[in-house]
Amino acid sequence: MNNNASSGSNVHYKPPFKFGLGGVPLGNEFAVVPDKDAYAILEAAWSAGVRYYDVSPWYGLGLAERRYGSFLHNKKRSEYVISSKVGKLLKASRTAKNSELFPFSPSPNDVIFDYTSSGVRRSIEDSLQRLGIDSLDIVFVHDISPDNKLLPTSWQEQFDIAAKGAFPELTRMREEGLIKGWGIGVNTPEPILRVLREADPDVCLMASQYSLIDHKNALNQLFPEVRRKNASLVVGSSLNAGFISGSPRYNYGKDSYKIPTEFLEKRKQLREVAANHGVDLRTAALQFSASPDVAAALVVGASNKQQILADYTSMQTKVPSEFWADLKAQNLIEQNAPTPT
Repeated sequence: MNNNASSGSNVHYKPPFKFGLGGVPLGNEFAVVPDKDAYAILEAAWSAGVRYYDVSPWYGLGLAERRYGSFLHNKKRSEYVISSKVGKLLKASRTAKNSELFPFSPSPNDVIFDYTSSGVRRSIEDSLQRLGIDSLDIVFVHDISPDNKLLPTSWQEQFDIAAKGAFPELTRMREEGLIKGWGIGVNTPEPILRVLREADPDVCLMASQYSLIDHKNALNQLFPEVRRKNASLVVGSSLNAGFISGSPRYNYGKDSYKIPTEFLEKRKQLREVAANHGVDLRTAALQFSASPDVAAALVVGASNKQQILADYTSMQTKVPSEFWADLKAQNLIEQNAPTPT
């Protein structure tokens, strides 16, 4: 695999590891994770064999990157793959409003949205300093999406800025060998479809869009375009921010506790089928999201070391084919949805 794809090339970089650790919980998104517990999560992941790590300046406004760095800077750089994100610069301030965004994070930073070429370069340099490493493998342009209500102008206007700034700059950095690949990281399909049309991304982070609960649109609208451009996807939030495994929230945001009735009912039905086949629903959900041919990797978050070990084990566990057939027979997943073999 050529890791230095050039613009217009049919060869794009894909993360070589199919399973990775996501950084959202280590930024104290949902609750306080003490430093010692964060380090224990990273240690457990590494000991289990996890070698792909995804993070962002946004997660805890720098907290997750600092925690990743405290662990990874002691590891041989060639032994793991790391992705981070650009588009959100952090600026320390005595009057920072960080508590409004991340009430559980002790960060002193405010966030400034910047999708320009210079903003990309600065963001990457800032991330490398927080991480204590010399390079990133993959860079995702972050949250340039209609669900991001914090953007200073419409997502389309911010996308236009990125199309003239961030995207060509990341393509140049790829061609210079400074990064191996780039894409965007978003929670909705429209921006991924647009970047595939207008630029030359390698791999995009598709969060909250392909799960046992909700996958029809990604399967039938997004995946064909990804294949056509010979790109790939990193799949995030396959449990819908823990909803499938029992969390009282669905995906992210201030209104995540407002769970649609149809999703609650579908989870109940999925649990019943899983119980009938002796299947752990969380295990099935992770494997389902990792099954599409366009899914280069699956990243999962963990708020304690037991979770990352359980998720890693789930990826090695056999789920009977009869379970998947039953889900299709009851129309709980799409008929054309790929399932593990």
